[in-house]
Order: sequence, then structure tokens, then C-alpha cells
Amino acid sequence: MEIKVENIKKSFGKRKVLENISFGAESGKCVAILGENGSGKSTLFGILCGLIKGEGSFFCNGRDLMKEKALRSRIVGFVPQSPPLINELTARDNLRLWYSKEELERELEEGVLRMLGIHDFYKTSVNKMSGGMKKRLSIGCAVSHKPKVLFLDEPSAALDLICKESIAEYLNGFKKSGGIVVLASHDTYEIENSDDLYVLKNGILSPYTDSRSLHSLVGCLSDE
Repeated sequence: MEIKVENIKKSFGKRKVLENISFGAESGKCVAILGENGSGKSTLFGILCGLIKGEGSFFCNGRDLMKEKALRSRIVGFVPQSPPLINELTARDNLRLWYSKEELERELEEGVLRMLGIHDFYKTSVNKMSGGMKKRLSIGCAVSHKPKVLFLDEPSAALDLICKESIAEYLNGFKKSGGIVVLASHDTYEIENSDDLYVLKNGILSPYTDSRSLHSLVGCLSDE
């Protein structure tokens, strides 16, 4: 499997947020998109996942998912920065919006939900969960339809090491199964374990091929 993003553009009024954004990835690969807050990473993900209107193409094996919306909904999964969960419901009840009863029981016992550790808090209401629990639950909801391409907007932001490890373990398994991961991140572990890095700055996406030291990366992201 292969994805190609070509010439994605987005403006808000006269302000150009994204200009001819292009990148690609193959099965088993992880692409990290880096950029300061407000650089347009979330807007880019929103466009590619069908939540925001934008110009350009998003090909998967030669088919343009920007035009084939039903196909995109089957292939693409998205975990936004803010968990899209219903606070008053338990983890189980949130999951039941995405899984059948049989699927949910199977995944909690031996599937992806087990790997994410959701079985430990599936009776807990969202408004009583930690940030890590919410993030893992969000991933569990996002992969209910077994997507081939998974977009994650800062998946490990403000999480403890145990939660980061749990998410990293799942993503490694997802890649080994042939999936493609595209993430926006500031986390050094995620950056170091990505196959390709891109920097989004002033609306332009550029490959980052220099040393992966934090010093050089920070200098690339800043305006200095």
C-alpha cells in the first residue's frame, strides 16, 4: 500500500495556511510532521481526514480519497488532539458507539483494546479518566473499522511514560501489520522512531534530512 498527498492548499480569508503540501509513505512506515503550535498541522490532518475543506489530492494506491469519500472513511482513521468522547458515558458505552457487542468483547479480551489497556478502565466514565486513559480510548474508537492509514495529532502530549509506552506498542504493531502512521508530534521518542520527518513552517512542508539532534531541529522550527 502507498499513499501520496499532493498539492494540499488552504486559506482562511487572505491568509494562506497551507501551500502545495506534498508527501508520501508506504506500508509499515511512520511519517512525523513537525511544526510550532499554529503552524497548520491540525488543519492539514483535518483536510486529509475529511473534516475540513481544502484543495489538492490524497491518493491511496492510485485512488484519490479526496474524491472517494466512502473509501476514505474505510481506509483512514483519525485521533485528534482533543479526545472526541462523550464525557458522561463510560469507556464501554463510548466504544459501543463504534463496535458491536461481540466485537467489543473480543477486542477487550484479546484484541487492540486489550493491547491499549482499556479493559482496566472500561467501566469508568470519561469525566473521571486521566488524560492517558482518554487518549487510549480515543485510539480504540478510531481503529474500530480497522483502518490502513492512521493520523494522530500529538498522540502522546502530556502523557506519562506508561501511557506513552502503551501507545507506542500499539503503533509498532499497527506498522508491522502493514499500516501507515502519520503523526504530528513534539515528542522526541516519536520523532526518533519515525521513518521520515517533515517540517511545516509558514505554510510550506519540507523534508527534514539534517541531524536529528534537538538543537538543529529547534533551529529549523524557529524563525531564527
